[in-house]
Amino acid sequence: MRPVIRQLDDSAINRIAAGEVVERPASAVKELLENAIDAGARRVTVEVADGGKTLIRVTDDGCGMAPDELSLALSRHATSKIDGSDLLNIHSFGFRGEALPSLGAVGRLTIQSRAPGGEAAELSVAGGQAGAVKPCALNAGTVVTLRDLFHATPARLKFLRSDRAEMMAISEVVKRLAMAEPSVGFTLRDVSEGRDRVSFRADPATGDLFDALRARMAQVMGAEFTDNALGVDAEREGIRLTGLAALPTYSRGSSTAQHLFVNGRPVRDKLLMGALRGAYADYLSRERHPAVALFVDCDPHKVDVNVHPAKSEVRFREPGIVRGLIVSALRHALAEAGHRASTTVAGATLGAMRPEAPAGAMRSEAPLGAPPEAPSQPRVYQMERPSAGARQAAYRAQAPAPGFAEMAGAYSARVVEDMPEAPEHGGRPRPLPLGAARGQVHENYIVAQTADGMVIVDQHAAHERLVYEKLKRQMAENGVAAQALLIPEIVELSADDVSRLMEISDDLSRMGLTIEPFGGGALAVRETPAILGEVNAKALLHDVLDELSDFGSSQLVQERIEAILSRVACHGSVRSGRRMRAEEMNALLREMEATPHSGQCNHGRPTYVELKLADIERLFGRT
Repeated sequence: MRPVIRQLDDSAINRIAAGEVVERPASAVKELLENAIDAGARRVTVEVADGGKTLIRVTDDGCGMAPDELSLALSRHATSKIDGSDLLNIHSFGFRGEALPSLGAVGRLTIQSRAPGGEAAELSVAGGQAGAVKPCALNAGTVVTLRDLFHATPARLKFLRSDRAEMMAISEVVKRLAMAEPSVGFTLRDVSEGRDRVSFRADPATGDLFDALRARMAQVMGAEFTDNALGVDAEREGIRLTGLAALPTYSRGSSTAQHLFVNGRPVRDKLLMGALRGAYADYLSRERHPAVALFVDCDPHKVDVNVHPAKSEVRFREPGIVRGLIVSALRHALAEAGHRASTTVAGATLGAMRPEAPAGAMRSEAPLGAPPEAPSQPRVYQMERPSAGARQAAYRAQAPAPGFAEMAGAYSARVVEDMPEAPEHGGRPRPLPLGAARGQVHENYIVAQTADGMVIVDQHAAHERLVYEKLKRQMAENGVAAQALLIPEIVELSADDVSRLMEISDDLSRMGLTIEPFGGGALAVRETPAILGEVNAKALLHDVLDELSDFGSSQLVQERIEAILSRVACHGSVRSGRRMRAEEMNALLREMEATPHSGQCNHGRPTYVELKLADIERLFGRT
């Protein structure tokens, strides 16, 4: 039988459209929060029960709506955000006019709103069927209540995860929008089973751009992130990049701490993720991910946000400029950080050095089933610091007895007797951030004394980074040497793949990989980077194509060259187990201070640990 074309009713159309806009409770929260922010709200409260399955209520103090606008707000493609004349000139979160009718089609929706100087009104809709507008009690703003989500499409409920998982997804949505709008206050409450627990709260942040951003990031991502993040502010051809990027030693095992925004809109864009990966590629191994909060701002006509119903993807008119801006700005910020490492390194070191309870302190006398006793706290000594003369007298009295020096050969440690003087800088001693070497432990770790603490340096990891940076500078100055193939290697590819590779052929040529079209779906590889030695050109090109598909760009050739340089640096650096003279150790410290990125090795691990004197005293209970 020939199928008959028929017009679907409005209820079915709304349920189909809701499947694109509202995938889970977090999607509903996102749409309602964006409406509240677009309405000019300064404070927004989100109440959720059972992971959003039974209740989602969003209350804001925005401009509100007049009674005669409520019915229109529930009509499809009705919006106050745009007039339809220019679909690229978008300055708001929402613009499609699909959220409210979609929510009303799959749940029980109630809207209460009051515009300034007007009367409060209420409208309810269930399963796509709207009731009558009636008066209600409300001071100002809008309250949107969504109950029994997906009750009209019960099959969709089977695809939802547990209440806890859905609540975590909602919390992530609220936090991402809170990062996008530091001047707006957000509160998330869990009201499941009659309780009222605040899951997240962020008060409005004040101050200039970076002060407000740092304050909000501290509320959302924690103070550790802001303490170890670098400010980024760069502009190129009308596109501006601002935000915070963490030091490489403050990295994560997944990409959950990467937050990217375009014109204030949270996005998950593969072009931006690829640029971020490329910027940190030289400082982190592939299994580690940087933590960032970056904001790309540009003319709305240079970016298309009308790509996906969820508006989580964007398309730039000039993607190369955006990618280049992100890579160059982040690398410049990381270079300015110099030898700095994250403060979490010292915190982890102190945690590993906490004294354990003595073995004889087991509480065997405690009755069975009794709660464990709190560990005894170290005694706090309240003592004043002795004078310099008193310390010298004490040191002489505590000098080791004759014969102690004979045992030195049995231990892998040496002590540098004299501290070198800091070189003059403008008539005054130049500060030494990494201090002066005082000894070497196990022929691998340099112990240095700073003005207010001590530094422990991994001599091999530190020197490896220094040699690596030197090799990179030489390569940048002299270029990548290319090895011409006696017989060009012909690689068969699809026409689309050939086109994609030829678009980046100039970039590949600068890395020593020269390719040319060979007719049809084939490429001729004429030169390969000499430092890579014998290369499987076909496998290399396929790997480059995979990166282009995943991230929109490819740094594979450059990464392989840098991996070779890294291995060369590893073999050419100071080896573990080598005894170093005092002048060698101090020369290494001075070179670390003068070399960018020396705070982490080629794999993203820290090259040194710094402990402040207060931290050391706390270890011994001298607080």
